[in-house]
This record gives sequence, structure tokens and C-alpha cells, in this order.
Amino acid sequence: MAALETMRIFDGHNDFSMRLENAQGEADYNLFFNRNSEGHLDLPRAKEGGLCGGLFAVFVEPPASSESQDDATKRRLRMQPLQFDFALSVTNRRIAMLQELAARSNDSVVIATTVSELERAYSAGRFAIVLHLEGAEAVHPSLENLESLYGAGVRSIGLVWSRPDAFGFGVPFDFPGSPDSGPGLTDAGKELVRACNRLGIMVDVSHLNEKGFWDVERLTERPIVATHSNAHALCPTPRNLTDKQLDAIGASDGIAGLNYAVQFLRRDGQKNTDTKLSVMADHVAYIAERIGVAHVALGSDFDGATISKELGDASGLPKLIAELRARGFNREELEMIAWKNWLRVLAGTWR
Repeated sequence: MAALETMRIFDGHNDFSMRLENAQGEADYNLFFNRNSEGHLDLPRAKEGGLCGGLFAVFVEPPASSESQDDATKRRLRMQPLQFDFALSVTNRRIAMLQELAARSNDSVVIATTVSELERAYSAGRFAIVLHLEGAEAVHPSLENLESLYGAGVRSIGLVWSRPDAFGFGVPFDFPGSPDSGPGLTDAGKELVRACNRLGIMVDVSHLNEKGFWDVERLTERPIVATHSNAHALCPTPRNLTDKQLDAIGASDGIAGLNYAVQFLRRDGQKNTDTKLSVMADHVAYIAERIGVAHVALGSDFDGATISKELGDASGLPKLIAELRARGFNREELEMIAWKNWLRVLAGTWR
């Protein structure tokens, strides 16, 4: 069997920071520096798969549930709004952990805040982390701390996770379902979009409901980006993008990053790891055919999702590239999907 090709890959979303922090609020940095059998992402597996960097999400779970609460109660609480002070505390702690990870890396990992830093990191063989907030709960509704988050290195913000916050409303995880659920952005949400445009912070519409999406489309002066969302036409979950939303992303010169979560890929919406790579390729091909290959990228959701056994983890990325090549994408198109589209959009967003 011929060896699989390893290609430079920049990824639009992972949840490694949740794995990094243990229940005591401490970090085990060896989870990234050493090859692990758990999770999807560490530095050795990233190098094996060609992954050179990506957006590292800082997602805030609700305060720890009581052991006496049943699963339904825990799920309901997970979807409730968070308190700002709590969200900010968790966010600051996890940003500090990612910064410490880079500091302990012997110059093998960097926190990147510009496209030139991403390019320099790749040329030097360093792994590049871009700080991303998955849900804006750590941003004060007045935006008074947005510049300090920017100063800490945050360069991408998802306005919501799949719960309401001060800025907008997230989609539920129902299946089947429409993303057209709930009202649009709040006044604070609209101001946050404008402020991110001014500062040079990318706005992520993944998890945002449809009315909120269209508010972003009207307000933003930058490309529309869904870091980890698929095609609703192929998998009708509210987490995916309708054809009209995809059209708007293409018209803005934005991108949709392929989410590897099997329940957002499969037509039946099942969380089944026996999902073929061809199903992943179906979404890439659909988006590329509808709005152009310049507007589709990769947004794995590593360490935050159930993914195909066939892919396995970050070391399996060459298998996905091979599947896309077999689907008919040429070398230039594969490079666009794997990393060039991300760098173009970031260059058009960051200042």
C-alpha cells in the first residue's frame, strides 16, 4: 500500500484546552507534548498528520453539577446562560494555560496573532496556536474588557455557543431541525460585531442561530466565517448551514470549516463512529460545488466531538486528504482546503 501524503493543514477548531485542564483546575502539559492514546490531538500526532496549527477554542462549561442530579438536569443546566464573572475566570485561566504551554515548549509551540507569525512558525517547524473564544460569555456586555482579551492574544470569537448569552442565541442540538430558532443578535451583540471588526478579531458564526447569522451578514465588514459547521442539506441539524447561509458566506469571501463530528455529517444524525471518510468528503464537495472551493476549509472539533473511527485522530488527516483527492480535488484545491483559505480569511480579518 502506497504511503499517504502528508499536507500542511491549518485547523479551524479544537477543544484541547478542555483536556488540558483537570478537575482541580491544573494543567498536564504532557498531554500535548507526548503522544497519547486518549483524545484526538497532541504534538506528535499533529506532526504525523501534517497539522501545523489551528484555532484553540476556550469553551466554558457550567459550574460542576451535583452527583445527585440526573442526566436530563445536567443537560438542561449546560444550556443555561453563564455568569460573566465565572466565564471570565475560566477563560483567563485557560488562556494562561495555553500561554504556559507555549512557554514550556522549548520554542516548538507559539501563540500566533498575525498571519506573518503563522507563516514564520510553519517555516521554522513550530506549531501555531490561535486563541479563540467559543461563546462570548467572557466578554462583558459593555465590551469593557474586549481590548484586554485582544491584548492577551484572542483573535477569534464565536458570538455564542448553543445557549443564549448577552450577545445572541445559539442553536439547539435537535435532529432534525432548522437553525431558524429564536431572535437575532442583541444590541450588545451588534456592537460586539462592530468592535471585532475595528480591532481585527474574527467573528465566528458557528452555533449561532439563523436570525443572528443574518444580523452578522448585514453588519460585518469582514468575511463571514463558520469555523466548524457543515451543510444542512446533507445533515439537517440546526448546527449546520443552510444553502442561503452558505451563499452568504461565499459572497463575503468567507469560509465554512468542515466539522468532523459524525452527528453533524450523517444524514441520519446518529453519533455513530462507523462513519466513512466519504461522508466527510460529501460535505466538502457539496460546499465547494455550491460556493466554490475557495470557501471551504477544515474545522475538526478535535477533542470536542465524536469522530469517525476511520479517521481516528490528528494523525489520520492524510487519510482525509487522500479521500478528497480521490473525490477529484487537485493539488492546488487541496492546499486551499487544507490551509490557504484559512490564511486568506485571517489576512482579510486581522489588523
